[in-house]
Amino acid sequence: MFKLLGGLPRSRFSSAKLRFQSQPSCISKIWFGPLPKDSNWVKPGRLHYIEDEVEKQTDIIKTIDGVVVLLYNKSRKKLILVKQFRAAVYHGIYSAGSLDMSKGEADLDKFPPGIGFTLELCGGAVDKDKTLEEIAKEEALEECGYEVSTESLQHVFDYRSGIGTTSNAMTMYYCEVCDDQKVSEGGGVETEKIQVLEMSLEESRKMIETGTKTNGGPSTLLGLLWFFLYKAPQVST
Repeated sequence: MFKLLGGLPRSRFSSAKLRFQSQPSCISKIWFGPLPKDSNWVKPGRLHYIEDEVEKQTDIIKTIDGVVVLLYNKSRKKLILVKQFRAAVYHGIYSAGSLDMSKGEADLDKFPPGIGFTLELCGGAVDKDKTLEEIAKEEALEECGYEVSTESLQHVFDYRSGIGTTSNAMTMYYCEVCDDQKVSEGGGVETEKIQVLEMSLEESRKMIETGTKTNGGPSTLLGLLWFFLYKAPQVST
């Protein structure tokens, strides 16, 4: 259904790297453990408050804010998304029906790693001393291999994610790119293993049809809905 960008010929980077990028991620073992107190990404806590003279409390999780970018390649008339393994998604499916955190090694025969792969907009955490536009520009390059300017990023939404527990701030941008801006294979940095996918408008529209199921987060569906409401009529002509 989806076409990997790794198979596209580019004059600005090697075909060998492109072939490498097209290789699927291979996960051979999964196991669960307790959250360390020094986690750099998640901080659990409890908030107390008085409402209408009634004392209440809510368990919350502090996470880092993020940015996402919906990329549209106007040279190819394709939307650019990313596919990657998300541990939280895997555990959510693995432990469905239970509030307990799983322990020990996962049964990969019963719960193969594939259930934890998501289809998303490119994006990342706001964990640098830079503007949101600068971080969005970096993510487009690191994950998808497109060199974009901050001026070309169109601000779409500011919203909250996981308002029942985390409520981290999210900012969405839209950016149109062309083949000449594809300067690397993307795929993420350091230990990230990200596959870059391009989707036709027909394929993308199917993702937001009533009754469709997806492992992608709300940002993906929100971005696609916005695109087909405001952009698709112009870019498809």
